[in-house]
Amino acid sequence: MRASVGRSGAVALAVVVALVVALVVLRSGDDSHPQTRPQPGTTPGGGPGQAAPQSTPEPKATAQLPKQPNIVVVMADDMRVDDLAFAPNVRRIIARHGVTFENSFSPYPLCCPARASFLTGEYAHNHKVFWHTPPYGYGAFDDSRTLATSLSAAGYRTGFVGKYLNRYGVALSKVSGEPSYRFVPPGWTDWRAAVENPGNAGFHGQTYDYFDTPFNVNGTIDNRYRGIYQSKVIGDFSVAMARRFAAQRDPFFMYVNYVAPHHGGPAEPDDPRPTRSVRGRWGSLPTPARPDWAKGWFDKVIDRGAGVARTGQPLELNRRDKPRPVQRRTQDLNVPDQLDALRTVTRQRAEAVMVMDRNIARLVRELKRSGAWDDTVLMFTSDNGMIIGEHGFQLTKVWAYEPSLRVPLLMTGPGLRTEQKRYDPISTVDLSATILDMADAQPPRTADGISRVPTLEQGDQGWATPIVSEAMNTSPGDDPDFTDVRTTIGLRVSRYSYTRFRNGGGELYDLVTDPREDHNKYWDRSYRKIRAALDELWLKVKDCKGEQCRMPLPDVLAASPTSNREATDAYWTAIRAAYGWDRP
Repeated sequence: MRASVGRSGAVALAVVVALVVALVVLRSGDDSHPQTRPQPGTTPGGGPGQAAPQSTPEPKATAQLPKQPNIVVVMADDMRVDDLAFAPNVRRIIARHGVTFENSFSPYPLCCPARASFLTGEYAHNHKVFWHTPPYGYGAFDDSRTLATSLSAAGYRTGFVGKYLNRYGVALSKVSGEPSYRFVPPGWTDWRAAVENPGNAGFHGQTYDYFDTPFNVNGTIDNRYRGIYQSKVIGDFSVAMARRFAAQRDPFFMYVNYVAPHHGGPAEPDDPRPTRSVRGRWGSLPTPARPDWAKGWFDKVIDRGAGVARTGQPLELNRRDKPRPVQRRTQDLNVPDQLDALRTVTRQRAEAVMVMDRNIARLVRELKRSGAWDDTVLMFTSDNGMIIGEHGFQLTKVWAYEPSLRVPLLMTGPGLRTEQKRYDPISTVDLSATILDMADAQPPRTADGISRVPTLEQGDQGWATPIVSEAMNTSPGDDPDFTDVRTTIGLRVSRYSYTRFRNGGGELYDLVTDPREDHNKYWDRSYRKIRAALDELWLKVKDCKGEQCRMPLPDVLAASPTSNREATDAYWTAIRAAYGWDRP
């Protein structure tokens, strides 16, 4: 039996998409319905959703994944999609010989909630890990039932390497009630997790010290890595684990987690100089430490912050249409000290990504050497994205803007070794459902996501279900529709990004006409039909669980494979034109 909506659900999903496409054709004259977006560089006529000529549909790809392949997931931390420019091995090994998902999202773009969602297949409002500090963080996470226990039950050997959840090592385990630095969660055959230091356990270093990281190795603290760069240690662990697993016949699952490019110590002489924050405080923007040989590697390529336009000038000239909580936390970054700091942050992050990328290449070489590669699906992604200068933010995530929500997702495996793209949406909880589907395993909890195995094997199905975005600590207020600690809850569909704030405000962006999200249409009367449809759907799915999270979109919000592909390609064309890098 397949997990969530898997291959067995492909027919039903295809029927839904076919009905949606039929309605699109029938309603092509209705100005409330989104049609295909215009070609890049053109401006659509009329109001939102005016029809544009349909292009020839893209031929559907076909592939056949084997039953229960080995599955290796490599997850970066805080990596933006455009950071792939600094990961040449990932691009060469996976993107050029595999599938790139062009619409991949982290529904709660913050490390701890996102990782809990991946491990459980649940949105944060269901697993209840809403933040990374107490009363949340690892201490709030019930990891008695996760991907590991499900895959183990399906016959997989399971291995964990690197960063787990924030406060693992400091907080008590919710499962055992004991200190977590020696706790090994159920379901893992081989456990090698970085630990945060409680300060009284007799070891040095911590997860966010790149040159002194202690690891819980199957219940024993391994504290031998002072002076050794963390990404190399994680690379060593992953290579050795792959070698051990490949020597046995059972399929294996590896979850390899790099801290890079998340910030971490020790402080370095070339870190950004202090700047003044929006609240008037002075401080340095946090960066990842790097080995000396990597420093300066991209200085000739990176001449500005990742979210600073190619022109060096602000593109969003007026933020008065943004909700008040956003306006209060943003500022004018078009001053030399701010621009210098954002450039330095971007350079150091890129250097950390490059070191990680080289260690991923080492893992792939071992999988090929052992012969396991032919039966292995390799996935590369990140727990969340990162805003670096967009919309007047210095360096942040959590907020439901595209640089924060979007994450890289690339896959290669048997049947998927040719360069391809997929445009169907896929979120962190969908990725969990996809892995369980490949493994023929049962979900550990009620699954909120949908398997994208049919998309991999048969080609795009269209954007037919919503993605729910959520966060806390983003807005004050007492809107009665917010029934827990979340302060922003949103919806992401093919054309629109929609977010409601706890203080009663909101954001609505038409990504066809405004891919940079510069113009908030939440109060725009010309979008009242779209806003009404989104309001109605928001009430139905904001607290969704299981099948309710996968309800079909109304036709006014759904998109056929062709229109979704065109809108996405045009989105990326506009973003790269504004911010993109020349490949190093």
